[in-house]
Amino acid sequence: MKKILLFFTFVLAFGCMNAQENFEVSTLRIGPYKVFMPKAEAEKIAGTKLNIADGEKKNMVKYNGETIQIELFNHYVNEANPSVPSITYMTTTSKKFKTKSGIGVGSTRDDLVNAYRNYSSFSVRPDWDDKNEKPIKDAGYFTLEDSQAGTQLTFKFVNNIVTEISVYLNEGC
Repeated sequence: MKKILLFFTFVLAFGCMNAQENFEVSTLRIGPYKVFMPKAEAEKIAGTKLNIADGEKKNMVKYNGETIQIELFNHYVNEANPSVPSITYMTTTSKKFKTKSGIGVGSTRDDLVNAYRNYSSFSVRPDWDDKNEKPIKDAGYFTLEDSQAGTQLTFKFVNNIVTEISVYLNEGC
């Protein structure tokens, strides 16, 4: 009886730990990190100091063993807080992060179209080779725009398979 009770306690304890993991992706987040999250809050989750983006340095953080790249910029909030460093860009190549529709790295281009064909604002475009000034064959981006939040969720695909997920502030360019 004690062994059965110990077993159920063990299962319950690890079940609760799994429930704390957050591998959700949306137009605002990758895992526990959110666009507009203040630097101090992101550093608390990361357990390390994060740098404000300078065009070269990238913040690579681990979340439950999975890598997320995070970029922070000074963000205008209001006159009282004219310059607050916060997250403006995140990307991952981990297969663990998924949308509520189950889309993530490893999904196909058809999966994307089927999951989001009724989404109010999406676009598909080819990747571009700047050196040769032409589209890259079999590579592109599928982007969902969240106009209310001012953000975008982009899936990069190569050979019709999602290889990277990015969430970022839409600058309107």
